Amino acid sequence: QVQLVESGGGLVQAGGSLRLSCAASGGTFSTYAMSWYRQAPGKQREFVARITRSGTTTYVDSVKGRFTISRDNAKNTVYLQMNSLKPEDTATYYCSANFGGYWGQGTQVTVSS
Repeated sequence: QVQLVESGGGLVQAGGSLRLSCAASGGTFSTYAMSWYRQAPGKQREFVARITRSGTTTYVDSVKGRFTISRDNAKNTVYLQMNSLKPEDTATYYCSANFGGYWGQGTQVTVSS
């Protein structure tokens, strides 16, 4: 059973930066594709970014050039560096492993204008 724990969320002003972390345990982290999703109040959960086990990255268009996903297999951790944050980035951010097979509890990101 894979457990995922997100951290790093918080309140930031527009234009600021945050780095989210997701620590994994209980599985073979290096073999999983790891993803970040987000869900804003009243909206459906949406895909944000993914990094495969080989390091290939994919982003939703709205964050391209601002967000960077990375992974450290030695630390069983995936990161989401978020720069130039906008109020519309406000959401609960979730980490997922193995294409939605496992989910974390989420971390709140709030961007003030």
